[in-house]
Amino acid sequence: MTVRPPVTVLRAKFDRILPHLDERRRRLYLASEAEAIGHGGITLVATASGTSASTVSRGVTELAGDPPPVRRVRAPGAGRKPLTVTDPGLLPALEALIEPHTRGDPVSPLRWTTLSLRALASTLTSQGHRVSAASVGRLLHGLGYSLQGTVKTTEGASHPDRDAQFAHLNATAATFLDDRQPVISVDTKAKEWLGSRDRPGRTWRPAKDPIRVDCHTFTTSDQPVAIPYGIYDIATNTGWVNVGTDHDTAEFAVESIRRWWRNRGQVHHPQATRLLITADAGGSNDPRRWTWKKHLAAFALESGLEITVCHFPPGTSKWNKIEHRMFCHITANWRGRPLTSYEVVIETIAATTTRSGLTIGAELDAGHYPLGVVVTPAEFQALPITPDAFHGDWNYSLAPVPPRPPEEPAAARRIDPALTAMLSDPALTGMPRTDFERLVAASEPYWDALAEAAFQRRFHRPRSYLHPQTSSLDHYHRLLAALLRRRRAITSTFLAQLLEVGRTNLSNQFQDGHRLLDLHRVVVTPLPRPPARTLEQLRARLSEAGHEGDQT
Repeated sequence: MTVRPPVTVLRAKFDRILPHLDERRRRLYLASEAEAIGHGGITLVATASGTSASTVSRGVTELAGDPPPVRRVRAPGAGRKPLTVTDPGLLPALEALIEPHTRGDPVSPLRWTTLSLRALASTLTSQGHRVSAASVGRLLHGLGYSLQGTVKTTEGASHPDRDAQFAHLNATAATFLDDRQPVISVDTKAKEWLGSRDRPGRTWRPAKDPIRVDCHTFTTSDQPVAIPYGIYDIATNTGWVNVGTDHDTAEFAVESIRRWWRNRGQVHHPQATRLLITADAGGSNDPRRWTWKKHLAAFALESGLEITVCHFPPGTSKWNKIEHRMFCHITANWRGRPLTSYEVVIETIAATTTRSGLTIGAELDAGHYPLGVVVTPAEFQALPITPDAFHGDWNYSLAPVPPRPPEEPAAARRIDPALTAMLSDPALTGMPRTDFERLVAASEPYWDALAEAAFQRRFHRPRSYLHPQTSSLDHYHRLLAALLRRRRAITSTFLAQLLEVGRTNLSNQFQDGHRLLDLHRVVVTPLPRPPARTLEQLRARLSEAGHEGDQT
């Protein structure tokens, strides 16, 4: 006769053992205890353990089958089927939302929204695919997706001589450093608007006592601005920041270099005779700006230094050493701190140091630097600039000598008055000389505006200098040439020979001349005969009209 253990004894025993077993082992253990008790054991074990009698019976059946030990808790095929099986269209619909372009669905409803798990699950559910945000996350991981940010690898512009320019710049800098000549990296840091404005970053402060700033960061016309132009001395690991208050112009850039030389450069490099400047290819130190080169030439003459400039290729300004050796530390130093005044800007920059020994000087520059300063072609041609054999537009030197005396520009070249009198004859122009002179006086103010508009239509930017082609003839002869062209009195080739200008140059100026004639509604009747091709034909036609033919 089998003696049944009391329920309390079994319950105490099960309470100690069952928590350490998984579902399958618990079921088999309870079945073994029920078999040991004998008749009524299943009910007794189920009561003592709090498990259903059917679970204990299933365990007895499994023990009777003598199954081999396995690590699975449940038998294969147990549980609900995966969503990808019950809903075969779920994965394609999910991938179409994640990558609309690669999946051929450019009108995805989430193309312009944040692809969060909840947004994806909500959109899939509205499309008939019932799924939760957690399930979407598991499906995305299964497809090989993960949360990722952007990576800065695309370089904007890609010039074919980019690598060659970097090699040239590095070789030039190494040569200067070996000769103990200064090498500086220059650039303008981002403008900073002053005031109680929010700034990124955090700083240590007493708990629950943040710096309070304005909710909005609107700017007004009278809002003070700080324009930090930096100079980084590569050899001495020192920097200088000239903080401007007006405009970031070429004159301001060169003045910043001048102040660095006075305060730091000539102290650290007393034996220097040359200076290498490395700069990017845009902004106030753009190599295409004639004002930049003009003021650099003036600084070279003032300091007695031969200045060599090497520009980084377009789209590679982040490789400029000042960016990651000086500007980044300044940005980190004033993080989470509103720039309320120029004093805060100057003192914060001057307090910036690094473990490698970087020190930075700073100074406020309250000078006025107007916009729209023009350098004439004659002034530019007189500058002592020597382009390098390799990419002279990026690499050039300025000697410390006075500018050459400017040559007489093409616009100032005197045209024979007799030739002018012959070409302006009413028989050729179709209007009295007094009327033509009034037309010249009335239209002259419009000429530069038309030339500027044509330039902007072609290059989509304003001109920073006066192009030499626009000054090869004065306004009188440009308008006269357009009028003769419209009258068909003389061929363009012959007229270019008489005025001693290029045929292409004259054709370019015809366009603005015709616009001026249309602007003043000048009605021109073409001559019936073919245009004159030689001086003899021109004189003959003037004689036929009853005029003297010996003006020339």
